Amino acid sequence: MKRTHLVLILFIFLISSIRIQAQELENVIEFLTVYPNKKAVKRDSTIYPTKVIFTPVVSFAPETSLSIGVGVKGLFKMKGSGSETRTSNIPITAQYTIENKYFFFSGFEVFSPQERYMLTGNIRIQSFPSLYFGVGPNTSKNNEEKFAYSQILIEPILLKNLFIPYLFLGGGFRYNRINNVEIVQEGLLASSEQAGANGSTSSGVELAIIYDSRDNILNASKGFYTEFTHGFYSTFLGGTQNYELTRFDLRYYMQPFKKPSSILAFQLISHFSNGNTPLLELGRLGGNEIMRGYFEGRFTDRHLLATQIEWRQKLNHRWGMVAFAGFGGVAPLIKQFKIDNIRQSLGLGLRFLVDEEENLNLRLDFGLGQGKFKYYFKIAESF
Repeated sequence: MKRTHLVLILFIFLISSIRIQAQELENVIEFLTVYPNKKAVKRDSTIYPTKVIFTPVVSFAPETSLSIGVGVKGLFKMKGSGSETRTSNIPITAQYTIENKYFFFSGFEVFSPQERYMLTGNIRIQSFPSLYFGVGPNTSKNNEEKFAYSQILIEPILLKNLFIPYLFLGGGFRYNRINNVEIVQEGLLASSEQAGANGSTSSGVELAIIYDSRDNILNASKGFYTEFTHGFYSTFLGGTQNYELTRFDLRYYMQPFKKPSSILAFQLISHFSNGNTPLLELGRLGGNEIMRGYFEGRFTDRHLLATQIEWRQKLNHRWGMVAFAGFGGVAPLIKQFKIDNIRQSLGLGLRFLVDEEENLNLRLDFGLGQGKFKYYFKIAESF
């Protein structure tokens, strides 16, 4: 039996086991939760109870295979915050894979009182396996070549609320170091002249605009999220290449039947680069978040456009299902995007509610791309 089938059976068994103990799940979560300001909340009921939740993490994706680890999720509000201020969220995940790789990740969003300021960003430290197929919109599956690398990514962005609610403007810096690259000697990647094939350092400043009216940061049921960033990276700032990177992420959530049990979610992303862009800063189609069913980086080039739509349907209090479809492609120039190069993905997924208060799900997705299914088992929605 193939490893992916064994993993799938393991996941179904895990979810089934959780279901059997669903009535005790709240007690388990409570046992794993620490309340640092518990005494202060008892003295003043207007203070939001800060929570730090510790959880074991089991996940699977084609890029990393099976991985296990621990997750820590910090939920809090700064002093002086009321109901008008959304809960700040700092998740931290540390995992180790069965292929002897590791990754540490935190994608955070912190709001000041009355949401006058927002601090958002990512921290990623990992040893990551990947595949290289070449650069371009029509690379052959026969080009498939393994490589691996280590990464340190630090990207904090501080934004200030503007003249209307939910609209923020600001900037920050981004440092992305790729080293310890393991490639096939005399292989396709080794013989390429692609910048960053043997590692790179991107160091630069970013400008950012964010509009975020989602009702829930982790699993929205209504609202908009729009993020636009433009980064300038140079050797002057400590990088190895000079280039610019523009990213755009638009998401929309609605309840078509005016009921929270049915949600329609939409996402559009773009990734445009100019200059001597390193390999792992190019647009990379695929992964567990968008274009599920394609290995991350299956199609790689300077520019990427992709969109997806997802129907999320609650079946009962704990269980739900989703159906999703995605379309995307890459090109060396914006004017060279062609209909013939647009790739499609389809899929279905299962959902199990593990944190009712934060509406946090376990997700098991089956994505179909280029005629083959890929499996994804993760915590939280893909977008």
